Amino acid sequence: MKELQAILQALLSPAAGAAVLATLATVEGSSYRRPGARLLLTTDGRRLGSMSGGCLEEDILVRARNVLVSGTTETVIYDTTSENDLVWGVGLGCHGVVRVVIEKLPPRPLWAVALAENFATRRPTLLAVGHTAPDPAHLGTRLASGPADTETGTFFDRIRPPTTLAIFGAGDDAQPLARLADELGWQVTVADPRAAFATAERFPVAQTLAVAPSGDLVGRVALDADTLAVVMTHHYVHDVPLLRALLPRALAYLGLLGPKKRAERILADLARDGLTITAEMRARLYAPVGLDLGADSPEQVALAIVAEMQAVLAHRDARPLRERTRPIHG
Repeated sequence: MKELQAILQALLSPAAGAAVLATLATVEGSSYRRPGARLLLTTDGRRLGSMSGGCLEEDILVRARNVLVSGTTETVIYDTTSENDLVWGVGLGCHGVVRVVIEKLPPRPLWAVALAENFATRRPTLLAVGHTAPDPAHLGTRLASGPADTETGTFFDRIRPPTTLAIFGAGDDAQPLARLADELGWQVTVADPRAAFATAERFPVAQTLAVAPSGDLVGRVALDADTLAVVMTHHYVHDVPLLRALLPRALAYLGLLGPKKRAERILADLARDGLTITAEMRARLYAPVGLDLGADSPEQVALAIVAEMQAVLAHRDARPLRERTRPIHG
């Protein structure tokens, strides 16, 4: 997502000129990147995004410069199977065949404008990338006009809006969490009852800051079923009303910082005060928050939290890859 956001920013900049976009359209076998990976080359020589671990980029950039001059979209097939791996993969063993579409883009292409608008309104976008067609006019990227299963030779890329993370608690340990989420391209909201803590100076990467009494704070934050939320105020008096408001919400993830006994005490207090704690609520609550990484410092704790969130989003169990018996990519 961070890569695509940077590409959009370059394409929609007021000073943007023509550019060349390479899109990974199909993969047979293994590949470092999956379909939808993109690499942008601007006329001023900037390069944004990536297509592989570095083995294909040099050739793609040479072809991109030629496409910038000719204006003709090109589809290139790279074979990194075992007999060709030393040519393209330097022995990396990707063992796959990938198809890359390289196209010249005008300033502010219509699909990029629409994608940015959909990001802002939190709507998904379906892009169609033609990669195999006798007519060059049918190659390249456009907004899809119909279902994603009716056009041969086209990669349909359904792009969801950026992941949203709501951090309730603006202490010092929330700062590395916000920074790490921003590195992933997530949209960050920081909310706290204390106005001196939830500030733009302390959280420059946050898109939204919210300040209100803890009982009203959740109502000041935009939350939906795709939102990740974590409560880390370090104050019991704040955590209780925040959990009271958040537990009934259909969130993608809800985490609570602190020991397990503390979380159980909060849940018991909420139940005593009349909140029905369902099995679904308990399953959605990650308390203590984060994976068991042996984290100690705020930065390490932030890594443990984000890693757990990513695993939940990807429906993975966060086990070491060496223990995985299925392909890494679905």
